[in-house]
This record gives sequence, structure tokens and C-alpha cells, in this order.
Amino acid sequence: MGQFPVKLHLVDATYELFRAYYGTPPEIDANGRPINAVRGLIQTLLLLLRQDHVTHVACAFDHEVKSFRNQMFDGYKTGERVPADLLTQFDLAERAVSALGIVVWPMVEFEADDALATAAYRWKNSSEVDQIVICSPDKDLTQMVTASKVVCLDRRRKVTLNEEGVVAKFGVAPESIADYLALVGDASDGIPGIPRWGAKSTAPVLMRYRHVEEIPDNSLEWDVLPRGAAAMASSLKSRRDDAMLFKELATLRLDVPLNESLTDLEWGGARRANFVALCNELGMTRLIDAPHKWTAGT
Repeated sequence: MGQFPVKLHLVDATYELFRAYYGTPPEIDANGRPINAVRGLIQTLLLLLRQDHVTHVACAFDHEVKSFRNQMFDGYKTGERVPADLLTQFDLAERAVSALGIVVWPMVEFEADDALATAAYRWKNSSEVDQIVICSPDKDLTQMVTASKVVCLDRRRKVTLNEEGVVAKFGVAPESIADYLALVGDASDGIPGIPRWGAKSTAPVLMRYRHVEEIPDNSLEWDVLPRGAAAMASSLKSRRDDAMLFKELATLRLDVPLNESLTDLEWGGARRANFVALCNELGMTRLIDAPHKWTAGT
């Protein structure tokens, strides 16, 4: 029987895989396959699952390190700079997460962040859900933060951002994060931003006007005057089409087809046969008894 109200944890597994890769020494299995990131991912997810309040979990992966956004803008991020020995671990990582009994969303057309955003949007108004915790430090996911019902958790730094926290960190409300990234830029996603629009000057303008399309072309019409306002207005006026494109790139999709119900996301334990087989295959026998809970009948 399900446990309600629940705290739903939505994990950016691509980020966790990168973090594990760079945070652990290189390691290969008996077949010569790199496995250090997979081992680190398993270990960090087991730590998450051992927490008492973690009852419902899903992990989203960038199965392909590209998406529909690459068709929109040539400069958008690709997998070209991802180390080859990390790319080869993505499929194994998805298998590992599934063996842990966690729902896996492998994204191809969309991105992992889109899946997490869709799930947060779908269940944020559910009376069965006490809180949704998006486990990722990515700036773009803060656009999904809603009061203290939907929050972003940086597990490495142990920092949780609710709506007040987003405003304190970026100077804008969650509803303006996509506009903020469009103007300031987001190097991690390949969004260059608009010249003259720095973080400190952008924040007060967006706190007043909320969205790019609401910002007047002429700074003389602005109710706020950050330093360099005239140059900012001129730059935006000449690049407004770019700004709107960048905003579209930064806006997370809320229509990713996710087939699971909330009940499907309840974690019932690791799948013993699958997990043991994977550990044996990869030579991770010390992890075989690491899960503290197994699915019924395994």
C-alpha cells in the first residue's frame, strides 16, 4: 500500500553520473569497460534511498546528450566534450538505476531536465504529495520551484532552494529564471546571452518586468535604472529575436510523455536478481548486500 502524503524525489541522474565520474578514480571491469561513474552513482543513490523520508523516486537521464534544442540553435550543448569513457557508462548507469528498483526516464528527443520539470508540474498540486524535491544544482530547474512545495536540492552542497531561496540567489523569482538565463546566458547549456546584460544588472529589471517580452525597448521608459541601463536597452532592442530564442531554449518542457503514475514511483526496494547479476558482471561484488531493502519476492 502506498504511503501518503509523500515526498517525491526527482533525480537528475545525468548530473549524478558526471559527479560520480569526476569524484572517483578510474576503474574498469574484467571486460575493460570503464565503470567508476556507475559505481559512484549506485553508491550515492543508495545513500539517498536510506533516508527515511525518501519514499517515491525517479531518475532522468540524457540517454543522448542532445535534444530538439540542438535543431533550434547550433551553439546549444552537445556531447562532444563529454569524455569517451564517461559516455560509454550511460547505458550501464540506466541498467544500474533500474536494478535498484528506481523508475528510469531515458531522454532522447527531450532532456532529462524536461522530464523532471514535467513530473514536478504534474504532481505539484496533488493532495497526495507533501513536497517535490528536484535533486539537481542546475540553474534552469529552479524555474520549477513553487513556494516550499517544489524545491531544488543540491545534494553535494546540502543546499535546498525554495522560492525565497531562488530570489535570494538569483535576484529573480522562479517564473523569471528562463528570462534570466536568456539575458545573462548559461555557459553549461551553450546559451550565450545578450551583451551588456550581466547578472547584477539583469535581476532588478526582471524583478520589475518579469519577462523579456515585457521589457520596454527604451530605458527612459524603465521604472528601474541599473548601471548601464541605456546600453542594456539598446542591446536588447537590437537582439530581441535572439533573446526570445534563448528564452525558448532555457524554458523547460512540461509535456514529456511519462507513463508512470505516482504509485509507480514508490520505491519498494532493489530488484535482487537484477542487481546481483549486474554487480557480478561488473565485478562490484562488495555492493551486492548494500541495498537495505529488496522488492517483494526477490
